[in-house]
Amino acid sequence: MALLTDLINLNLSDTTKKVIAEYIWIGGSGMDLRSKAKTLSGPVTDPSKLPKWNYDGSSTGQAPGEDSEVILYPQAIFKDPFRRGNNILVMCDAYTPAGEPIPTNKRHSAAKIFSHPEVAAEEPWYGIEQEYTLLQKDVKWPLGWPQGGYPGPQGPYYCGIGADKAFGRDIVDAHYKACLYAGINISGINGEVMPGQWEFQVGPSVGISAGDELWVARYILERITEIAGVVVSFDPKPIVVKFSIRMLLYFFCYFLIYLSKNLYHCLISVTRVTGMELVRTPTTAPSLRGKKVALKS
Repeated sequence: MALLTDLINLNLSDTTKKVIAEYIWIGGSGMDLRSKAKTLSGPVTDPSKLPKWNYDGSSTGQAPGEDSEVILYPQAIFKDPFRRGNNILVMCDAYTPAGEPIPTNKRHSAAKIFSHPEVAAEEPWYGIEQEYTLLQKDVKWPLGWPQGGYPGPQGPYYCGIGADKAFGRDIVDAHYKACLYAGINISGINGEVMPGQWEFQVGPSVGISAGDELWVARYILERITEIAGVVVSFDPKPIVVKFSIRMLLYFFCYFLIYLSKNLYHCLISVTRVTGMELVRTPTTAPSLRGKKVALKS
């Protein structure tokens, strides 16, 4: 195993200028991630300078067998925390050979919105909380849960410390550092209310970069759990039990809110950009959480 580790950790820059680019894309379910590696002749920092690539979409649920070629368009570059050196992770979206976005390519539509001059001028900031659960690989049961049984009631686990309260912290800390190394704007981590459940936050990030950073952070977490021999689940209810689980929360900071005296019109603009629903509630402050925007009566 020592030899294998040595080979994995080889520093390519000692012998070659070539680098490895790991192309990442979202699979047919809309939640699964796929990737494959490509050798480049030298370091690249601009995604527009990267070559397009292709894959068999019939094997990912994204194309029929008789016409299975799907083209990857590089969109964002991150440093590779696994291979290190000048090697990179490349977030891509997917298109037909004719250049049309495939049905599962949601980034294409989002990019058109965020690149609109009026939207770009207003500089939308996003912060995203991603909650997840670490599961034992062979039984798909959360870390820290008794086999086939349930843990005690929530209370001691949220931001908890200790071997009987925090399970999988080595994975969580490894992910935190790997994201910082990659250049992801990860802003924090914490244990959640259920044993084996954790959270990380991405942002504030501007526009579509928030989505790119979140997906690459998920990819890095999947890779780390693969190494550790556990399974990560982003399912909001991986186990049917009465715990408060909110797996993905969006917090949207709209720059004009701080500049404009007319908050209502700012919120109207937000709903047009994000597709959220604007409702009136008796709350004391506006909220942009979830799918509804609460406005003070």
